[in-house]
Amino acid sequence: MHIFKLITAASVLLLMQQVLPAQTNPEGVYDPNIHSVRFHTYGDQESMAIYKLNSADRVELHFDDMETRVKSYYYTYQLCDYNWQPVNLSPFDFIKGFTQQRITGYRFSSIAYTRYIHYQAILPEANSLPIRSGNYLVKVFLDGDTTKLVFTKALLVLDSKASVSAQVVQPFTPDRYNTHQHIKFTVNIDGINTSNASQQIKVVVLQNNRWDNAQGNVLPTFIRNNSIEYSNENTFVFPGGKEWRWLDLRSFRLLSERVDSANAKRTDIYVKPDIDRSGQRYAYYADLDGGYLVTTYESINPYWQGDYANIHFKYVTPTQTPYADKDLYLIGQLTGYQLNENSKMHFNIEKGIYENTLNLKQGYYSYGYTLVDKNDVSKRTDLDGNYWETENNYTILVYYKSFTDQSDQLIGVAKINTRSDRPGFSF
Repeated sequence: MHIFKLITAASVLLLMQQVLPAQTNPEGVYDPNIHSVRFHTYGDQESMAIYKLNSADRVELHFDDMETRVKSYYYTYQLCDYNWQPVNLSPFDFIKGFTQQRITGYRFSSIAYTRYIHYQAILPEANSLPIRSGNYLVKVFLDGDTTKLVFTKALLVLDSKASVSAQVVQPFTPDRYNTHQHIKFTVNIDGINTSNASQQIKVVVLQNNRWDNAQGNVLPTFIRNNSIEYSNENTFVFPGGKEWRWLDLRSFRLLSERVDSANAKRTDIYVKPDIDRSGQRYAYYADLDGGYLVTTYESINPYWQGDYANIHFKYVTPTQTPYADKDLYLIGQLTGYQLNENSKMHFNIEKGIYENTLNLKQGYYSYGYTLVDKNDVSKRTDLDGNYWETENNYTILVYYKSFTDQSDQLIGVAKINTRSDRPGFSF
């Protein structure tokens, strides 16, 4: 059996020489009145929403409704496969208790000039619990009607049965050696009954908690007893990027270094123009890896006391002319990594610059820019450049599906940082 597994893994090696498509992005906001959706492990805004099955773990859900009348928001769980496709199971097969829960926690904004209602919930609640491990889509909707979908967020429910050892290395290929990061790892599934691990075990790797550029659907390189190795040179290779641009909006009265100006009422704040950084040398500094924090200097609770302002972003091209046959987008958690009208930069011919305005809450933001080919959205160019040395966080998700299962179990989660977990780069 051991020899057969090695031969099987080797025989499919040639099938893995291409870069595989990204995972489905499960998250989105579908109501323009909804702002600042936050979903994370309790007490840690920088984390993913992960709940260990049958544990005391909790996750926080926060969002603001800019319409100042109280609404009846509900949420439910939808169990999905490893690629976020809904599974064909009754909700009673994966939810214990009520299949819908009303969000009863809300506060009207106070202190802030902008009026809004802040809604919040701590999940899972005792009378509505996920009972299977896997990927769950948390759907928030209005009036108990699931067709009135407001937004979706990803929840990972973990039943830890596998361990992962991982490392970050430089790719061997010359065109990626200085610009990309290769994630090699081994999954130990001791105690799990697998007759065909290459089919029953699936892995997904996320860079900086992002689903839009996640990589998965990769067959293992080698299988040795209960050890599954993923080390193929052409898989799980990510562009390194550069440390993200930052914007400190924790105070609207005391303007930070990245702010150019603001109007008298601080309802409009103008960010200093950004430029193409791809030709600049790499320099390390701590950042939020594309995320943001809801926080202020001037209030006790930023969730319902934080203010909003129109933040005006500007981008200057090297020639002060628009990019030919390409669209420019503002990316980061502030736009949900979505390529849509909200994140698109528009070229102002009179000023010779790209512009976009986002209504953002007080906090600390990191963001970047990407060019997208108008004829092929898969062709993207990072205007910050790519560097092997860049600090990034990677999350490895391990799924298992027996031949009798109807859904993928999430059996392992591992995290690795390219600086603190790389010899010679820890500081």
